[in-house]
Amino acid sequence: MTDLAREVGRRRTFAIISHPDAGKTTLTEKLLYFSGAIQNAGTVKGKKGGKFATSDWMDIEKQRGISVASSVMQFDYRDHVVNLLDTPGHQDFSEDTYRVLTAVDSALMVIDAAKGVEEQTIKLLNVCRLRNTPIITLMNKYDREVRDSLELLDEVESVLKIRCAPITWPIGMGKTFRGVYSILTDTVLLFTPGKGPLDEVEVIEGLDNPRLDTLFPLEIGNTRMELELVRGASHPFVLEEFLAGDLTPVFFGSAINNFGIREILNALVDWAPAPGASDATVREINPTEEKFSAFVFKIQANMDPKHRDRIAFLRVCSGEFTRGMKFKHLRLNREIAANSVVTFMAQGREQVEEAYAGDIIGLPNHGNIQIGDSFSEGELLAFTGIPYFAPEMFRIVRIKNPLKVKQLHKGLQQLGEEGAVQVFKPLNGSDLILGAVGVLQFEVVASRLANEYGVEAVFESTTIYTARWVSCDDEKMLDDFEGQLINNLGRDAANSLAYLATSRVNLQLTQERWPKIVFHATREHSVTL
Repeated sequence: MTDLAREVGRRRTFAIISHPDAGKTTLTEKLLYFSGAIQNAGTVKGKKGGKFATSDWMDIEKQRGISVASSVMQFDYRDHVVNLLDTPGHQDFSEDTYRVLTAVDSALMVIDAAKGVEEQTIKLLNVCRLRNTPIITLMNKYDREVRDSLELLDEVESVLKIRCAPITWPIGMGKTFRGVYSILTDTVLLFTPGKGPLDEVEVIEGLDNPRLDTLFPLEIGNTRMELELVRGASHPFVLEEFLAGDLTPVFFGSAINNFGIREILNALVDWAPAPGASDATVREINPTEEKFSAFVFKIQANMDPKHRDRIAFLRVCSGEFTRGMKFKHLRLNREIAANSVVTFMAQGREQVEEAYAGDIIGLPNHGNIQIGDSFSEGELLAFTGIPYFAPEMFRIVRIKNPLKVKQLHKGLQQLGEEGAVQVFKPLNGSDLILGAVGVLQFEVVASRLANEYGVEAVFESTTIYTARWVSCDDEKMLDDFEGQLINNLGRDAANSLAYLATSRVNLQLTQERWPKIVFHATREHSVTL
């Protein structure tokens, strides 16, 4: 095995997906804590005391106790390099989450065991299914009163359409939560709240061990009965089925009490796949190819308010990155000397000396890099499968101080390129229009415009119902379309033409009148070279 293949094989790159409030940010902290990457786990609940979660760094996140930007954290665990992407849990930020899921090789799905499968989980799992992403599941919050465990498994299988293979099984719940039984090792791990990574968890061999009847006879009796049903009704863990995205191993625990964290980390290292091949316009790119290649799946401006910086997040797809190397920005056909590339621990960062396929690295830039851009050591290629989704909500943006219109345009241009919001500039010269997938996105944009660009903006309602990007092979027809429907057209931050429909009927009639114009509900970020 070559050194490159060995390094790629050590990588595990995954995202955590869940509905809001399922415990995702807490779990992220505990994974970092148990890996030794941080000394103290700051949880969302600790925010009033001033101890913020490592993965939450925006002011609005600290005020609200939610994650609205995707953080990237790299750490070592058991001689593996783990890249953890903490995605926005709030439903209004699903688009950023979709893009993050294009940059990972597996996912960890967190389910609030008191609530079961929720709407956002369904959406995110559907995105994972498009790419056959392997998924590990944690049923969280067993230190509280939760739903019946068998019902939860059945709901995951029926709603999410993925087979479940329980790896552990809970003994009790809430005040009578005693621990879990490991089906694979025939051992019971006893629950003691708050044990740290260096504390030993008491293990009892065998489900029929008489000591269990002495410790908690009622709970262990119920667990034995449940396990008879589980063994008859559930699926055994088969690694190949997990890697194909057809089966999910299921763990039970309590992230806030540090219970079940080590088992999740071990499963990610033992079972989750190393980086695989990536789809590009010209061919499939193998991770162990010698030549470096990467794509941008996220851009974040002003991570450090003191420096007004702008970081492009790159997923390395092949080869080895070394500090100071030169590679091509393929859309601009421009060579870059990468001297100040960084790796992340939430908002903390350090210079990257080397990186391999699967790693996430940050490239500082001044606005010339866009989401979907591809990089290589010379080969002309564009990585595919990084979508923009048509917005569902729209606002007209106006400014309180007309003298700051230049700052407004600069701020919205950057936020649009970053993917925080979609910005449409009407062809008829009227006020800028913002498009989003949820109301909170507008609130975040207003907050960031004020804090980062010194602009006080007001958002007003508009009659726009939806947007569709348009294209046509016949250039003259597209010109006619632009001329006749100028009041309904705008260009987004990437200068792509979009039709802004006032209603569903309006959209249908326009499509019927212009049959050769193609209306797109999604738009690829990558460019054709």
